[in-house]
Amino acid sequence: MESKSNSPVGISGAIIIAGAIIAVAIIWAQRPPTQSVTQIPLAAAVVLATVTNADHILGKPTAPIKIVEYSDSACPFCKMFHPTMEKIMKEYGDEGKVAWIYRHFPLDNIHPNARNEAQAMECAASLGGNDAFWKFTNRLYAITPSVTSQSPEGLDQKQLPEIAKFVGLDAVTFNECLSSGQFKDKVESHYQSGLAAGVNGTPFSIIITASGTQIPLNGARSYETIKSAIDTILSEGK
Repeated sequence: MESKSNSPVGISGAIIIAGAIIAVAIIWAQRPPTQSVTQIPLAAAVVLATVTNADHILGKPTAPIKIVEYSDSACPFCKMFHPTMEKIMKEYGDEGKVAWIYRHFPLDNIHPNARNEAQAMECAASLGGNDAFWKFTNRLYAITPSVTSQSPEGLDQKQLPEIAKFVGLDAVTFNECLSSGQFKDKVESHYQSGLAAGVNGTPFSIIITASGTQIPLNGARSYETIKSAIDTILSEGK
């Protein structure tokens, strides 16, 4: 998927796009399942919301490759993919090559607590900034049981303030924030932006290259697949 541009694509841009196409081929060769939205029509024209300072960004915002992930904390495939992205960021984030952008996409019809957990992440961010958001989110994914037939309720929501305490936040203030529902609209705006971007299941990620080319990744891709795509784009962009 390419972003629109009013100027001709130069040689360097063509090289990057060629690398992106190769990356797509690599990615789609191995397609793991996702948890999907039911009875939600896809947008006729997909539009990815621009990454801004209002987003939750891990890594340098100026990184040449950005990976925007739409995720659901109760999704077993998201739970599988989260440590993959943590590993990717350890390898490429510190060097400023890749930035990870997290957006909420709660699947309410199968994960009744996902929207509340998304608001909890936002409360963590409001109380402790971007660092607290990522610490809280990483801990949430680490301890949350995936919603399956064996654990249909997922995480006991009483654990959310315990996670807040674990990452150094005040549990009372955190509970007040979560109870207020003040981030309900923000979570919904993430969800709607996902629909506009063509998201129909989780995890759903979009690689944005330095030239603005957008490459959709549908599903819990392996570390090797993501690494191969990144290395291809970086090498072709030199």
